[in-house]
Amino acid sequence: MAIRSLIINPGSTSTKIGIFEDENCIMDETLRHSTQEIEQYPSIIDQKDFRKNIILDFLKKQNIELSSLNVIVGRGGLLKPIPGGTYECTDALLEDLRKGVQGQHASNLGGILAREIADEIGVKSYIVDPVVVDEMEPVARISGIPEIERVSIDHPLNQKAVARRYAKEIGKKYEDINVIVVHMGGGTSVGVHKKGKMVDVFAALNGDGAFSPERTNGVPALALVDLCFSGKYTHAEMKKKIVGGGGLNAYLGTNDMREVNRMCEDGNEKAQLVRSAFIYQVCKNIGACATVLKGQVDQIILTGGIAYGKVITDAITESVCFIAPVTVYPGEDELLALAQGAIRVMTGQEEAKIY
Repeated sequence: MAIRSLIINPGSTSTKIGIFEDENCIMDETLRHSTQEIEQYPSIIDQKDFRKNIILDFLKKQNIELSSLNVIVGRGGLLKPIPGGTYECTDALLEDLRKGVQGQHASNLGGILAREIADEIGVKSYIVDPVVVDEMEPVARISGIPEIERVSIDHPLNQKAVARRYAKEIGKKYEDINVIVVHMGGGTSVGVHKKGKMVDVFAALNGDGAFSPERTNGVPALALVDLCFSGKYTHAEMKKKIVGGGGLNAYLGTNDMREVNRMCEDGNEKAQLVRSAFIYQVCKNIGACATVLKGQVDQIILTGGIAYGKVITDAITESVCFIAPVTVYPGEDELLALAQGAIRVMTGQEEAKIY
């Protein structure tokens, strides 16, 4: 009998949900929330009942009985650093989601909503590969400044999902292969997947690696210090320059690579240079990641929304194909990745982890 799951992926102004039977999506919907609705609540956690009621009302209108569900899966939030895997929504996990031990984000609601709905119908609830997945080796944590440690906060859900997808397509397990995965979205991350663990990563959120549509990432450190103390910008303004206002936004006034591609086609030389620099930096990150695996790279995988752009994926492939063959899986199917995590546990392919 098929495993029927409800998947919940809360974002800042929307809640994406999906109903799956095994890996087949039979319904998905993005439930959008207006700024006025969200601003009623002092904190993200205070939005819990509002979002829960919207989900339940939608399912009722679609004639989907909660009793027909076998499992509820939520998007994981900003927990303490943990290894990858599918985690049961325990009391301890929910407590840290409510606290926001590494910050408040809408994804913190995923596990909380999953547990509440699951408890009402007596089924299990899980989260899968949250953004705080950290499997970095000790040597990868050293930054050069003892007070600052390199950390892993990036795109493990999609990175691991596409690595598993590639392994399955070639008849192997994720734990049997070495791959470099490049996630290219609003943030860009390049991860080293060594025999089932993401042992190093140019992280999307912490100023590491290639710039992206919205983030500066790696910049000359001394020049950044001078800018911080120039008196021109507040602390909040500098953080906005690094996350949100950096990258393509800063150079070209857009965070949409499709728009940048159109600018390039129209002969905009600045856009052409900035796009080339993005490709150049991603390729440098891939090359650096190859050294972590001592050149033993089975495949390079390009994914995320930007991977729909053939001009970009072709250019990256041309530069790095001497390292390993390149596979392109454009987009990111987070709902499916969450469903797959629960399926692996419920079919005995792996054990649920306890936070």
